[in-house]
Amino acid sequence: MARAAERVRLSPPDEDLELVLRVNPRARRVLLKIDAMAGGAVLVCPTPAARYRALAFAQRNAAWVRRRLAQAPEAIPFADGATLPLLGRPCLVRHDPRGWRGVERVVDEIRVGGRREHLSRRLEDWLRREARDELAARAETMAARLDLRPGRVTARDPRTRWGSCSSRGALSFSWRLILAPEEVLDYVVAHEVAHLKELNHGKRFWALTAKLTDEVAGPRRWLRRHGDTLLRYG
Repeated sequence: MARAAERVRLSPPDEDLELVLRVNPRARRVLLKIDAMAGGAVLVCPTPAARYRALAFAQRNAAWVRRRLAQAPEAIPFADGATLPLLGRPCLVRHDPRGWRGVERVVDEIRVGGRREHLSRRLEDWLRREARDELAARAETMAARLDLRPGRVTARDPRTRWGSCSSRGALSFSWRLILAPEEVLDYVVAHEVAHLKELNHGKRFWALTAKLTDEVAGPRRWLRRHGDTLLRYG
């Protein structure tokens, strides 16, 4: 099992580069990768004893890390005039200082009331609630098709996975899925609901997933290619 991650900095002249260091006994060698969900560059080593060897490897490849980080998508802050792909459909964020202090969707606009400095927090809180309600409704509908009921459904902001299912049937999802195309959200929900019956990734698990959603291969490809774009927002 992978151990808790720690943030480390390289030695001069690359002391400005921060990486996430993970010890994973399942890793066969030192790995260096860019992982948007983890917040940037990730360094994986198979044992604690390999830590210094891993850091030396990262130091030698600092130029590669810089190039890859420079190619990462730019952040899109929650601000007046931003466009958010709500369930894949573009919605324009509009600040309405004269309106009430809440958030509402009006056709293809998301209107945020109150003071401008509170817009980002209010919008993210609203997106998290929308995501939780959407994900919970779909999870309950899919689970009913298997004659099951999910446990508690939560929407959080994990940096390593889009969804998870506990041994007690609690489902947890990334709230950022509300910004993905609808078929992608459906796939992730189906994936975790299938785990209510099959806590593995065997043939029966994938058969259940395909039974619960129309698309499996396409959404999986989308997440591999574009999933990191969801982390740009906010």
